[in-house]
Amino acid sequence: MLDTVDEAVELGADLLLVHHPLLLHGVKTVSESTTKGAVIARLIRGGTALLAAHTNADVVETGTSRVLAHQLGLVDQRPLEPAAGGTTGLGIVGRAAQPLTLVTLARLLTDVLPPTAGGVRVAGDPDRVVESIALCGGAGDSFLGHPEVLGADVYITSDLRHHPASDARELMLLGRGPALVDISHWASEWLWLDTAAAQLRLALPEVEVTLSDLRTDPWDFAVVR
Repeated sequence: MLDTVDEAVELGADLLLVHHPLLLHGVKTVSESTTKGAVIARLIRGGTALLAAHTNADVVETGTSRVLAHQLGLVDQRPLEPAAGGTTGLGIVGRAAQPLTLVTLARLLTDVLPPTAGGVRVAGDPDRVVESIALCGGAGDSFLGHPEVLGADVYITSDLRHHPASDARELMLLGRGPALVDISHWASEWLWLDTAAAQLRLALPEVEVTLSDLRTDPWDFAVVR
């Protein structure tokens, strides 16, 4: 996040709007020798406020998962985990406009998402035909056992850990679960920034909104054999 803070300060921005909270977990120090402390100090010295949307940007009808679903052209979209009222919530379940193979879906994701060292990882038969798709922007392995996910042909999310993913793959091989697609956490949420910027410009036409194009995915390169 240091690069993004430096960019905002250099631009003279009054506010830096981000998705992921800087202090998601409790801290015992904000010393500048720590990453959190260094970010806070640079923001204070630069006179730049910080606002993190996080869950607020996930659950709304134009949130992180919904933007990804739209990019994939999903129809009949509904929340994976609905909030009160049922129109908003975490994740999205929908259908592909036309059935496609798993490898075609993976290639579509590489076109839609910004490039990262981790790329798009897939568990499943490349030629498997998929139509029903569940997805959750950001880390979504907590939904691996969700009925909507189990009933989908494929589940797209990020940060799939080894053991939960391995168990889910075994369930898929037994014919009782979806294929898995693991994408970059940063990339899955980055798509939302365009939508957020457009909404801010519409709501606050007198305010200058600059969209950062810095890549803040933590991985720089991968070596594959």
